[in-house]
Amino acid sequence: MKIKNRIISTDERPFIIAEMSGNHNQSLERALELVEIAAKSGADAIKLQTYTADSMTLDIHDREFIVDNPKSPWFGQSLYSLYQQAYTPWEWHQDIFDHAKKHDLIPLSAAFDHNAVDFLLELDVPCLKIASFECIDIPLIAKAAQSGVPIIISTGMASLTEISEAVTAARDYGCKDLALLKCTTTYPASPLDSNISTIPHMRNLFNCEVGISDHTLGIGVAVASVSLGASIIEKHFTTARADGGVDSMFSLEPHEFSALTEESERAWQSIGKITYGPSENEKPSLKRRRSLYITRDVQEGEIISDENIRSIRPGLGLAPKYLELVMGKTIKKSAKAGTPLSWELLI
Repeated sequence: MKIKNRIISTDERPFIIAEMSGNHNQSLERALELVEIAAKSGADAIKLQTYTADSMTLDIHDREFIVDNPKSPWFGQSLYSLYQQAYTPWEWHQDIFDHAKKHDLIPLSAAFDHNAVDFLLELDVPCLKIASFECIDIPLIAKAAQSGVPIIISTGMASLTEISEAVTAARDYGCKDLALLKCTTTYPASPLDSNISTIPHMRNLFNCEVGISDHTLGIGVAVASVSLGASIIEKHFTTARADGGVDSMFSLEPHEFSALTEESERAWQSIGKITYGPSENEKPSLKRRRSLYITRDVQEGEIISDENIRSIRPGLGLAPKYLELVMGKTIKKSAKAGTPLSWELLI
């Protein structure tokens, strides 16, 4: 998969997406500051969400239009008021995109309806994101796929059948570059619910790049996902959780996001290939292994015993596995303490 000039593959370091979401707190100045933080933290891309409250739901403030999960950080709010707080004004998008490009970030956004797709394409967005809650919106996926740009689909809550339907729609309508993100749609999410073992299964099943959209606290789950083949990491971030904001409670602060980019790359570097024996960098250490050494001055004709040889470091003598074999043999010529034992010294 390729987004702009960045190859997304398990052969490359993870592609890190900094999710701004609503953490701009309705301040364009803060949004631009978040762009700069993302760039300094080592992110590859910064992601917005493109919708309005009216495109997401109805202006109704009771019944099923209220967040009724007491564990939700938005418990008691109406959907409409929540999206009013969280949305990114469309007139900001161009400024944010331009600022991102100035700081060598790839600007992305999640489109939540057909108008958002059209709007983002007018801004020459290099990739469209489909959020977990929209994974079942096949007409929206079809619309995005017809654009010809790469698509990333989050799969939170989606059954295998629903993911298959989304992937089929994307490909049937022309998407050539597709990625899926393993996601758990609780806020914050528990590592126990993350089930990142699904990542390699999803990759093999759908033959596409797979990453993670991670809502857990900290960076452990995201870093661990790299070892299972995640080539994309999407994570919310903010200036400081104490600043508040709709998603601040499960967002990384700048120093944490920097740690994410560093540690995920280390995790990727460590995967390597199946190999045994010393690496090139380990070979100099071979001489520091244990081996058999003469431990006191010996004379020609002496008998090898535990009084005059021992397994010690360094490793220039015979391997310790020969200890029993050499016991009782005769010294061929005199040798000083600290001489590595060799077959040439023995009769």
